[in-house]
Amino acid sequence: LLPVAGKPMLEHIIERAKLEGFSRFVLAIHYLGHMIEDHFGNGERLGVQINYLREQSPLGTAGALGLLNPRPEAAFVVTNGDVITDIRYGELLDFHIRHDADATMAVRVHEWQHPFGVVQTKGVEIVGFEEKPVARSHINAGIYALEPDALSLLSTDDHCDMPTLFERLQAKAKRTVAYPMHEPWLDVGRSDDLLTANKV
Repeated sequence: LLPVAGKPMLEHIIERAKLEGFSRFVLAIHYLGHMIEDHFGNGERLGVQINYLREQSPLGTAGALGLLNPRPEAAFVVTNGDVITDIRYGELLDFHIRHDADATMAVRVHEWQHPFGVVQTKGVEIVGFEEKPVARSHINAGIYALEPDALSLLSTDDHCDMPTLFERLQAKAKRTVAYPMHEPWLDVGRSDDLLTANKV
């Protein structure tokens, strides 16, 4: 259980989602899963319902969803357990439904500044300079909304990460969209971000 500011991270995620009206949660567990079950139980302590998907081997974020039985009857939200954010899960779900998507990925703009001045060349000729340019790109925030039919592309005990599921959906001409998020976000799977999270 990754602690953030003295509280297990999954508890932060569940409490934030509960504030938006979410009441049913399914946690995919594998390594040290018994500790997570011992801590959360059936969710009664938090005023929610918690069930578990028990992976015999690591299946990836999407692969674990292949264990869902019964499968959801309506669109649902999936989040990695190592991201902490103020994203509005309800707004993500509304965006997903409004855009008639089969799968929606929350994305965030990431900026990286080159530490050096960049020299632009053509052959041996110098044609320009750019002083410490900033590159911007959209990154996967690890939070998604899916239609139940998306799960038909998963097999039980088949390892699959979420980008692969999105690629499978695209190959079937299904609609995949990006939800631009602007809220604070940390991937505490990265040690630097975990240190930052514990300072909050």
